[in-house]
Amino acid sequence: MSAAKANNNRDTYKAAAVTLILFGVLYLVDKLVHFSSLGLPWVMRKDNFLLYTAIVFLLFKRDKSVGLVLAALWLILNFGLITALVGTMSAYILPLALLVVGIILYWLATR
Repeated sequence: MSAAKANNNRDTYKAAAVTLILFGVLYLVDKLVHFSSLGLPWVMRKDNFLLYTAIVFLLFKRDKSVGLVLAALWLILNFGLITALVGTMSAYILPLALLVVGIILYWLATR
């Protein structure tokens, strides 16, 4: 049990370190190139940093729960963007998908 916890901590530190490095690179490139002048202002939006963190944690951490929770938070925070991209059908699909995923997670946690 102790070795598993040590590996989990190591994975967390590695994912956090890569996230900080990514943020530093993004800020440095933005100061040098200015993403908004390239037509990419969404790259430096604050809510997208949550998505970047979720992707890094999904890639570098063995336990995917943190990355999945961060990605779900990003989806919830950007519900308007998702519905605009998918159209009127997403007004029903996304809430239903959130309900189904929540029920599945609850079922997995209680069995």
